[in-house]
Amino acid sequence: MDRNNIAGEPPTILIVDDHALILEGTVKVIKQQYPEAEIITVKTAEEVLTQLTVIQPNLVIVDLSIPERSKMTAESETGIKLLSQLMKNYPNLNLMVQSSNVKTLVRLKSEIEKHEGGFTIADKSISESEMLYRAKLALEGITHTKDLKLSITFKPEWLTLLELANQGWQDGAIAQKMFITPRMVRHHWTKVQDILGVYPDEDSQTNLRVTTLNCARQQGFID
Repeated sequence: MDRNNIAGEPPTILIVDDHALILEGTVKVIKQQYPEAEIITVKTAEEVLTQLTVIQPNLVIVDLSIPERSKMTAESETGIKLLSQLMKNYPNLNLMVQSSNVKTLVRLKSEIEKHEGGFTIADKSISESEMLYRAKLALEGITHTKDLKLSITFKPEWLTLLELANQGWQDGAIAQKMFITPRMVRHHWTKVQDILGVYPDEDSQTNLRVTTLNCARQQGFID
């Protein structure tokens, strides 16, 4: 199922954090932005996996330092393992990692690179408005990992995408030319834009395609 939020439909958001005050604060901020959203809160990795057997959330907001089960100690390794499992079993699931120790996500470089759903990172030190912006990007299926400064290899298929787009091909034709689905074309775009540091403006007025091609041209990926 495509878990990207559909315009007009209130999203279902699953929030994972074992600190009651932080969890309460996150719920409050999200609820203000999405008053009609169905918000489900859990505190352990086990509860996340249980919830995903009965619901299909549009977004999962995950703290890295969580316990595996109730009454167990919260550890970043638990969150890392949970994210790895989620990306493997739910490749289209939109995820936002909200943590004070986001650097540990470098261990998931390969999984993040392959993940087809939205994936954004929100350090707990950023402002509420920036956190909401990154939640919005994740809901839209966009990747935003610039805070990690991941050294991701520019894949040949991403270069092909840019070259075809630079020649004026539209996404439907690009999908046929590359023998992939339109969704995979969209996936390639968001990965390319993340590497180039091109993200939607909060007012959504920027033409991302034009901006991406201009940035790729400036960095020498296309002529």
